[in-house]
Amino acid sequence: MELPKERRIEIEPGLKRMILIEIIFPMVLLILGIYHGLMQVLYRSGMIHARQVFGLEYYQGLTVHGVVNAIVFTTFFAVAFGYAVIRFYLGRALNMKVAWLSFALMVIGTLLAAAAILSGKASVLYTFYPPLRAHPAFYVGLTLVVVGSWIAFFNWFPPYFAWKREHPGEKVPLAVVGTFAAFIVWLIATIPVAIEIIFLLIPWSMGWVPTVNVPLARMLFWFFGHPLVYFWLLPTYVMYYTMLPKLSGGKLFSDFAGRLTFLWLVLYSAPVGIHHQFTEPGISSTWKFVHAFFTMLVAIPSFATAFTLAASMEHGARANGGRGLLGWWRKLPYFDKDRWLFAYFFCGLVIFIFGGVTGIINASYNLNNVVHNTSWLPAHFHQTVAGPIFLSYIGMSLFLLVKLTGKEIKLPRWNVWVPYIWTLGIMIFSTGLFIGGAGGEPRRTNMGLTYTDPQSPLYHADWQYARVLGSLGGTIMTIAGLMFFIVFFVTLFGRATKEGALELITSETYHDENVPAVQSFTPWLAGAALLLVIAYAPPIAQTLRSNFPGAPPFAPDNPVPITSPPRP
Repeated sequence: MELPKERRIEIEPGLKRMILIEIIFPMVLLILGIYHGLMQVLYRSGMIHARQVFGLEYYQGLTVHGVVNAIVFTTFFAVAFGYAVIRFYLGRALNMKVAWLSFALMVIGTLLAAAAILSGKASVLYTFYPPLRAHPAFYVGLTLVVVGSWIAFFNWFPPYFAWKREHPGEKVPLAVVGTFAAFIVWLIATIPVAIEIIFLLIPWSMGWVPTVNVPLARMLFWFFGHPLVYFWLLPTYVMYYTMLPKLSGGKLFSDFAGRLTFLWLVLYSAPVGIHHQFTEPGISSTWKFVHAFFTMLVAIPSFATAFTLAASMEHGARANGGRGLLGWWRKLPYFDKDRWLFAYFFCGLVIFIFGGVTGIINASYNLNNVVHNTSWLPAHFHQTVAGPIFLSYIGMSLFLLVKLTGKEIKLPRWNVWVPYIWTLGIMIFSTGLFIGGAGGEPRRTNMGLTYTDPQSPLYHADWQYARVLGSLGGTIMTIAGLMFFIVFFVTLFGRATKEGALELITSETYHDENVPAVQSFTPWLAGAALLLVIAYAPPIAQTLRSNFPGAPPFAPDNPVPITSPPRP
């Protein structure tokens, strides 16, 4: 079944080139990121008993995997997709000089951080998390990536306010609301980590100060680290609410649900970071409980989204002949080559069910003590970031490539199967890591040198089953990733069959409610500011009063402090 033709708009050649470059550049880097993901499971399973392979050390590869997959790829895509949404729905040209400045800063920053990582001077496991210390180029580089993304966001304000002036009393398009919500969350999240980098980490990394305030730096990092997840998730939600219903053959069940979800995450995405610090000293149990409570409130938009999208898919399936209480599920376009994007979205939703459930476990004070710093955490992390977020991002990257270049997808059967193979892999992979984590298997560690080496006195035979599942699932995920790269790059280098244009799938709305409470960002921004003061001012003050001794720098593979600043 082929979808009705969408509106296609001719856009400025410069903007078209920028969107394509911001998709292709991180996609090339993603090859390296996924390769190192495979290497991680091989090291940890005991198939590799070494510190390095091909000149790249284990912790260096772990940093590459995290930085490329979770920061560079996601940020570049969010900016590119944001440009597409703003231009398509608001119908106004953007300031291309500002856009190219944004792009240049992001690329320069990426290259600086990459140089530090690949030279072995920034093996910090992707985080800004002392006492692990990176070369200053790593911190400066990623700061430039963030600043470049801010500039892109600010470039969307003139067309937004122009549209508002010309459409008084009309609702802002749902996709635009979701895109602005994503970057508001990003702005809220990146301000505290910018403070951490500029005032704590760079002076320490440069050797200007001998130690760093670890509790304060970690609190600022998690002020950033958890809302970061919703920055990743909101573009996915934009796709789910505005595209998935039409791909299913139906309509969006509720416009209000989408707007409430987007604005609710603006309100509650940030005052939750201390639930990552339940085991940290210097933070009272009162504030840990407050953040745990707010974390549970973040689950509300997930439940609303699950209900709304299920109702939207049911509407489409029944319109296509579905019958019975559950029989309508058979009428969804799981393997439809013309609606292949449905598979990417649907598989992400299935994975996210399990990621949400395990997230509630992580945010529960007592249960977190069982799984904290074990392999349970990356299992959950992959079911969220590498599930709905990753699948929607790569699917939409391919969609935009096809539409903007006027090319046809090559290997369409492979393309439809990619998300299902990826889902199989990630479910096996995460099951192994969940089992291992519940049994105490540590995260991040190069277990091939110890816990999975039969010659080591630290060998754990009882983790064998979990390791096998983890390595099998990781290998299947790599196969799916390789299949996608083949489809993407063969399509990229194929011949255009028509003139390229900007086209986005846009669903009609079944219930188009007009609720004033979700028509403006202002009260939600005011509420977010108030909650941030309530949730973070007392624990930050508490941390500053605690007078912890500063920590010297460390490397991940050595328990002895580093005694000299990193060499240029």
